[in-house]
Formats: sequence, C-alpha cells, structure tokens
Amino acid sequence: MSTPNRVYLARLAGVAVFDPNGDQVGRVRDAVARLRPSPQSPEVVGLVAEMPMRRRIFLSINRITSIDPDAVVLGSGTLNLRRFEKRPNELLVLQELLDRRVQLENGQPGTVVDVAMERSRGGEWPLTRVAVREQTGRLTRRGHLQQVEWDRVRGLGGVGDTRGTANLLAVLEDMRPADLANALQDLPDARRNEVAAALDDERLADVLSELPEHDQVEILAALDRERAADVLEEMEPDDAADLLNELPPPEQDVLLDLMEPDEADPVRQLLRYASGTAGSVMTSEPVILPPDATVAEALARIREPQLSPAVAAQVFVTRAPMTTPTGRYLGMVHFQRLLREPPADLLGGVVVNDIDPLRPTTPLPEITRRMATYDLVAMPVVDRNNRLVGAVTVDDVLDHSLPRDWRNRDVVPAPAAAEAETLDGGDG
Repeated sequence: MSTPNRVYLARLAGVAVFDPNGDQVGRVRDAVARLRPSPQSPEVVGLVAEMPMRRRIFLSINRITSIDPDAVVLGSGTLNLRRFEKRPNELLVLQELLDRRVQLENGQPGTVVDVAMERSRGGEWPLTRVAVREQTGRLTRRGHLQQVEWDRVRGLGGVGDTRGTANLLAVLEDMRPADLANALQDLPDARRNEVAAALDDERLADVLSELPEHDQVEILAALDRERAADVLEEMEPDDAADLLNELPPPEQDVLLDLMEPDEADPVRQLLRYASGTAGSVMTSEPVILPPDATVAEALARIREPQLSPAVAAQVFVTRAPMTTPTGRYLGMVHFQRLLREPPADLLGGVVVNDIDPLRPTTPLPEITRRMATYDLVAMPVVDRNNRLVGAVTVDDVLDHSLPRDWRNRDVVPAPAAAEAETLDGGDG
C-alpha cells in the first residue's frame, strides 16, 4: 500500500488502524492539526485513534507508513497509550471544521464538507484544500460543491465561527450507538448538544442509553419538552426510567404526562420500585407468548431486529394477557431449545420452569449470584400472584453492577494507565 499525496480527512473517519503485523489496533476518529502563524495553514501532526475500552490516543503522522480509504498502517507496534488531550495550539479537523460556515473569495457563503491535507517536499502534511458546498438559498436544490485552496476561504481560523451539523453527522452515522456516545463526549458541551439534537428520535434514544447519567440529563434538558418526551418514548422502558430517575420528581411528571399513555405506563411502573432491586433494573417488555404458540412463531419473534441479543435469547410463556403484568407465568424457553425442536411443536410442551423466578424486591447481589450459578442471560420477575412483570437481563446486571461513572471517558482503567507509563511519549 502507498499513501497518496493528498488525503481528504473526512473519508478517514472510522477507517481501521493496523500495526505492522496486520493486527487491528483501533479506528480513526479525527486528525490533529497544529496551528501556525498566518498565512500558513495548520499542519496535520497526527491522527486520533479509538482503541478498545473506548480510549482515544494520538498517532504521530511520522509513525504512519500508509494511508488509503480502507486502512491506516503504522510503522511500529509500539504505541503511546496515554489518553489523547488536545493542546491549546491544536485543531481537531473533523470536530471543529466540518459544517463550519465560511465565505468564498467571491463573497459566496458556503459550508465546509471536507478538508484535505497534502504532503510537502519536506514530508509535512499542511491543510491545503477545502471542499465547500455553496449556499444557494434555494430549498429545492443543493448548492454546488467546490474544492478550493485553503487561503481562498474566509472563516476557517475563528474559533467562534458558526457551524451546522450535517457533515459531522455524515461522518458519525455508521458508528454503533456506544461509539457515537463516545464521540459526543469528546465534543464541547454546546456542540455535543447541537449534534445530539440533530439526530432522529430513535438514534438519539439509542445513544442516550450509552452515555453517563450527567450527559444524558444535560442533553435531554437542552431539548424542548415535547421532543424530550418523544425521545423517551423511543427508549427501552428501563433505560427511560433510569434517565427519569436522575431528574427532579416535578420534571419527571411533566415528561411522563407528555408521553403517550401506553409508552409512559411501563416507565411509571418501573419508577415505583426501589433502587438496586430486580424491579428497578428489569425490562418490562421481554418476549412473551402463550403456551399454544408454536416453536416457529417463537423463532419468528426473536428474529425481530429491534430486540437486543439478551432479550431475544429466550421466550417467556404465560397465560393471557401477553403484556406485563401478564397472566400466570408458566416458564421460559431458551432459543437453543427452540432450534432443536420441530417447528410445529407447541411452547407448552417444551417450556422449562425448574428455576425459581425473581421477585421485584430481589436485591442486585442475589440476582447476580443466581444468574451466574445457572449461566443465564435473563431471568423472569414475577409478582406475588405469579404474574410476569418483567425480566432482568445480563446487560441490565452489568450496567448496574459497575461504578456509576463507568461510561465516563475521563475514567481511566488502572492497568491501561500503568501501561502508558512504560511506553514512549509523543505529541498529544
């Protein structure tokens, strides 16, 4: 592989980073440019790569041997694992320049879509060209896209320049919700809230579920209340309840009243349970079928794409009604058992009920012990009348067993921090 002399940086977002042995070590998330005295354009000094455990590190441009649309390859397997922190004289190209509103030489306004770096004879990588989409003022067509020299664009240097979100969202759109949440934590608060508000309701709901509680609250507070209620409706009831628990009771009531009643009712029910119990961590929408449903029907239900792997791993069998709180709980069937049974067989004939269900008041340590003992990914929760009211899944247990700040990017795992002490230094 070889590196072209000109590289457009937005195209590198999400590209895999490999060491010399061909092992993937992370993915590109941004480029770091060092500001230089005018009229010189900023010089790219490295890339920001996201490693496992959501840690972002700096990769010096001098240690990169090749760049292409599918891979960035390093010349050395030795990495500086210290968490990347931007210095005062540095610029994060994608975060700070994409969507910036600028002015071309002819006075025509436009929006930055991409920025290119170009290798000089001395081996440096200054920012040289800007892809700008002209603003036509017409709602029925998109503006003309131009590639212009850096010094022919006004408005690239000011920190306070206004920006939209479309092109940054285009860079982020293929990320998993957890990775997008991670990227939002790197943005200044105002920019984070702006980008979050530009996501559609379903996407924002998924991302909120992956953010630390304080970020969830701040993003929700930046939305108008009707939009906030719409986003809460798209969240899983247990995630929505966890988020509402971070708000004052009067604000909880306002948002719940704005939600559709059938979406708000399961959330209200979860809010009634004491913290640290099965009732407070369970999902109230597991897969539930009657005993006269067939194995084929059960397999079709668990294939529904909106179900998480933990929820789709088993079907709970109850008497009618089929929504929580259900009729009498009969047992559950794991998906592996479903795969081994004839499709026309009835669930009532394959149901398993040899493990006692949880109660809503069962404490979290007891839930963890029982799930580990029986190697389960989910357990039913029933009330005193043996009606199914929900299910606790392994991801619920993990979320509530870890420290409250485990999603916060500022929390550095001790082993990684110790390892960073032993490795060589670098920019960033």
